[in-house]
Amino acid sequence: MPRQLHINVNILNAGVFGGSWRFPGTDATAAYTVEHYTSIARKAEQAGLDAVFLADGPALDPSVRHRPGNNLEPTTVLARIAAQTERIGLIGTLSSSYNDPVELARRLGDLDHVSGGRFGWNVVTTAGPVAARNFGRFGEPEHALRYRRAAVFTEQVVAAWAERTDLVSPQGRPVVVQAGGSSDGRRLASRVGEVIFSADQDLEHARAFRAEIRDGAARLGRQPDEIVVLPGLSTVVGSTEAEARARRELLDEVLPDAYARGRLAGQLGISLDGLSDDEPIPAELLVDPDRAGGSQTFYRVVKAIIDTERPTLGRLLKRLSGGGGHRIVTGTPEQIADDIEQWFRAGAADGFNVMPDVLPSGFDDFADHVIPQLQRRGLFRTEYDSTTLRGHLGLGLPAVPSGRHLEVVSS
Repeated sequence: MPRQLHINVNILNAGVFGGSWRFPGTDATAAYTVEHYTSIARKAEQAGLDAVFLADGPALDPSVRHRPGNNLEPTTVLARIAAQTERIGLIGTLSSSYNDPVELARRLGDLDHVSGGRFGWNVVTTAGPVAARNFGRFGEPEHALRYRRAAVFTEQVVAAWAERTDLVSPQGRPVVVQAGGSSDGRRLASRVGEVIFSADQDLEHARAFRAEIRDGAARLGRQPDEIVVLPGLSTVVGSTEAEARARRELLDEVLPDAYARGRLAGQLGISLDGLSDDEPIPAELLVDPDRAGGSQTFYRVVKAIIDTERPTLGRLLKRLSGGGGHRIVTGTPEQIADDIEQWFRAGAADGFNVMPDVLPSGFDDFADHVIPQLQRRGLFRTEYDSTTLRGHLGLGLPAVPSGRHLEVVSS
């Protein structure tokens, strides 16, 4: 069978755009109900998507003052989705920094079993002082330490799944998903990741990133063809170019300025106080991405935009739309399908983690109009041929970690 796209939908509260909850016709508090997630998941299954994806962090985000947040724990929501769907994969984000590997292995292994082998675990190291304070710490662990712990932690969890003799998963064990564009993150991806979420604005950089991850995996004795790289993609769909542009402009208008500034300041680790919208961010305030303390992935993306485009602060805030740094494509279904096909055929992506601008309306537009475009081009399935997430992704079952890294992990 010819190579085909893999597509997930990220159910991120009211949508990835910072002002999505203020968009006309949108229920601003829908993300506080489980029906919001189950209805989108059922729509995604009808469209034949590989999986739904839930982001999460073990803290109450201060930005909730300016937009609704995700307030339902991922495995709780995914268990409900599993009961109301039959085929679609279920990917949840759970921290390696603030969990116990034995307990997590059981919880996620059980969910994989009861869902019929549809679960994937997105391993994150949880950047930021807010989560650290939530666990009684005065500061977050150093970046490299978080990733060393994540590698050991993940190997312990995978080994525990492999040792299960009851409640065994129909797919063997859950799929390990990983996201991280820093040097430490790329090493972890090559070592343990099966699906790699990434953030990239540039096709050539994305192609190089995918090649680096695959080459790194091969050096570690893994099969590079069994690694699926899915960049994040934010979509703004219109029936015409003018309609799509008008939708994007309205989303920029309803973006809360305090939210956008606060999110950008947090990503860059600097204060934006006193900087007007008409000024560029001073270059001397920005360090090399590998020296950044928080999420180096998004720091790198945003710094690259600043370095190459030199936008004013106001322009940068609109460029990001409060969404954090994932690429945004605005256009007709045909134009968005063209963009997806270009990246796919160029070897920059095996598919995409799609983050619609507004939920559910933006995803309805994507599922009803962009997916059929991709199907007509032979790039995406018209029906499922598997019942498990591994099957959807075309992944085999990799070898269990050798055990050389399985020392006790402490938090």
